[in-house]
Amino acid sequence: MWQSISKNVKIIILTFVVLVGILTFSSWEKSSKIIDKQEAMKLIESTTLVRVLIKEPYVYLHTKDNIYKVAKDALDKEKLFDKTLVEYDEESTETMDMILFIVLLSTMFYILYMMRSSRKAQEEFINNKQLEAQEEAASRQVIQAQHSTVNFSDVAGVEGVKEELEEIIDFLRYPAKYREFDIRLPKGVLLVGPPGVGKTLIAKAVAGEADVPFFYQSAASFVQIYVGMGAKRVSELFIKAKEMAPSIIFIDEIDAVGKSRGGHNNEEREATLNQLLTEMDGFEESSGVMVIAATNKIEVLDEALLRAGRFDRRVHIGLPNFEERASTLKLYLKDKKHSVTVDAIAKMTIGFNSAALATLINEAALYALRMGKKRIENSDIEAVKDKVLLGKHKIQTFNPQERKIQALYQAAKAVTASWLEVEYDKIGIISSSFIPHHNEILSKTILENELKVLLSGRIATHKIYNELFTNAKEDIKEAKVLTHKIIEEFAMTEEYFGSSGQIQTLLTEATGEVKSLLSKLEVVVDQVTVYLLENESITAEQTKKIMDELF
Repeated sequence: MWQSISKNVKIIILTFVVLVGILTFSSWEKSSKIIDKQEAMKLIESTTLVRVLIKEPYVYLHTKDNIYKVAKDALDKEKLFDKTLVEYDEESTETMDMILFIVLLSTMFYILYMMRSSRKAQEEFINNKQLEAQEEAASRQVIQAQHSTVNFSDVAGVEGVKEELEEIIDFLRYPAKYREFDIRLPKGVLLVGPPGVGKTLIAKAVAGEADVPFFYQSAASFVQIYVGMGAKRVSELFIKAKEMAPSIIFIDEIDAVGKSRGGHNNEEREATLNQLLTEMDGFEESSGVMVIAATNKIEVLDEALLRAGRFDRRVHIGLPNFEERASTLKLYLKDKKHSVTVDAIAKMTIGFNSAALATLINEAALYALRMGKKRIENSDIEAVKDKVLLGKHKIQTFNPQERKIQALYQAAKAVTASWLEVEYDKIGIISSSFIPHHNEILSKTILENELKVLLSGRIATHKIYNELFTNAKEDIKEAKVLTHKIIEEFAMTEEYFGSSGQIQTLLTEATGEVKSLLSKLEVVVDQVTVYLLENESITAEQTKKIMDELF
């Protein structure tokens, strides 16, 4: 049974036995009876003493049956006791008590330390085993090639990008032709553009057109919590791609691992980035491996990634223009029953990326199905457009008074925009679809007219209700940004260096002009407000029609 007890428990048991013995001895010594001088004298005279122990601060009188103690200074030891009976113990009981206490305390601390050390060692052993198992599992993650079924016919609205990538596709198809002429193609292509424009889809289309293996990796998956695992995974990826060359490696969101080095950067991420740079330096242009990466934050990438010999070709993908939106909508509507006027929908979806257009068509199809229709119509797309943009129909949360305030606010903007010829598609109680200018050169008049439209809703509601409202927040924010650009960025003043005073002056002058304009067009604003309350939105053509009828 003793053999089955753990080592720590044995130590505790033995220590307990020793402590009990020490405490027993101490308590036995302290069990002697205290007497005064008078009693001591009677004891000495009437009883035979077998031992006299002098130990500070007492004299211990041992008889055959008992032990008595009396204050040391109370007795004259030399006269009273036979020298053969007397023994001396120089240590005081207080000293012994202190020693016992220290021994006890030290022993307990030792036991606790041993137990804690043993437990800590066991925990470290278990943790190390778990980490080893996790690292082994991470290292066993198989890097597999995909075979893309996407072609350029499945990607609409990026004709310019397709042209830039055609020679990459041709190189992957016929690498020998390029080697024969000693033609050097870029090792890496960087797709740059905002989220949702189809960067991943384009990379898959390149692989599909070239009919080569496609290795997809998110840069975030390289940044492991285990030191060295990210760099190891990069190395394994390139080894696999070279084995299956010609092939494409696509690294999505490369900014997750390719941020500029220095400062308080993550050491593991830097090691992974260094490995990526090394791998891209290590293979030849004729190896048949093409690295394509995507980012929407090119400004944060390390300069070493962008230098010649790495991602030295950059393809910028912007939001689709009118023609590109139209072709994208046709692609998404191709297999759906519809009577949609594609050009009209393309015109009203300014600012939509390809992902948003796909969501728009899908939501419209669901809406048409709920309405019991057999095909998608323009009205179905219009019904869900704001839902796609805003996430939900805020109009349902307006109470009657808020609807009136918002209708007046948007009516003033619609009338001001129509009068100043600021183009817009449709203005509703929820949103305003202003068409952004794509011209390279803009006049101060055009920018000031846009500013007046942004201010007009606030001015109209303040005039009627003699109160300012929070619904003007976004327009006022845009107005401040636009005013700052006019004064500071474009320097559209007599002085090249603007000031906060000039910004305020411009806002004040624009406000005065809008007040004067809305006073003249008050009847039109009232009619458009009524129209919005009934129909929830109004187009530029409908606004102009109301204006023409009243003037």
